[in-house]
Order: sequence, then C-alpha cells, then structure tokens
Amino acid sequence: MKQIWKKGRGKLGVMQPLLGKWEATSDSPMGKFKCSREFSLTLGGKYIQLNAVWDFGNKQYVEHAIYGIADDKLRFWSFTSDGKQSQGEIADGTDIHQEAISFEANMPAGLARMIYWPNSDETMNWAVESKNKKGWNRFTMHKYALI
Repeated sequence: MKQIWKKGRGKLGVMQPLLGKWEATSDSPMGKFKCSREFSLTLGGKYIQLNAVWDFGNKQYVEHAIYGIADDKLRFWSFTSDGKQSQGEIADGTDIHQEAISFEANMPAGLARMIYWPNSDETMNWAVESKNKKGWNRFTMHKYALI
C-alpha cells in the first residue's frame, strides 16, 4: 500500500499529518452537526493542542486536548465541556489501516480507543470504539476534510 501520510521526526512526529484544521458534517441522535478539529503545535513545539468543537446549531460540545511525550510514550490528556476528563497513550491501530494513529484510554465503561487514518482523497477518518469480548465495537465515525 502506498504511504499517504508523511510523519515528522521524533515521537511526536507521528502526529504531523493531523496538523491543521479539519471539518466534518454528519447526522447523530441529537441531529445534524458540524465538527471541527484543529491540531496545532504549542509550548515551543513540545506538544500538540487539539481544539474540537461539535456544533449542533443550538448547542456546542467542546474538547481541548494536549498530546505530548511522558514516560517516553506519546500520550494525551483531554478535557471536555461536559466536565469529563480522559487520558491515554498511543496504541496499535494497524487493524484499521496501515497508517492509523490510534490512542487507547481506560474509561469508566472500560477500554476505548480513537483512531485517525488517511484516505487517498486527502481526507481523514476518525472513529471511536470500545473494547468488548468479541473485539472492538465502533460507535462513531466521521470523515474530515482539511479546511
């Protein structure tokens, strides 16, 4: 398979393809929404900051996350507008795509993962899955375009 994403140097370099502002529109049980995910270098390039906004028209859900190296691993710390917080670390997502960037986190309901992977049309997919006895159960997926 031809490589689509060009990664940067160092442990944080795996996140290089995500830098920029991405946007998706979709339907949900709460109605139509637009979601933007903006990844940018911060704190002297030692970290990557994610600002994600889910806009449902009359309501917004916001996430701020920081990705960085701790204990020699790429990790994330996420905070959301509903008062929740999660943290996790890089994981293998090659069962989804050869170039997938995957993170796992222990959540109150069990192990979860989020995965980013490229499409040949310069868009990317983002999905969230929970682990069960049969494997990974996907409960959301969006296709993002760089804007």
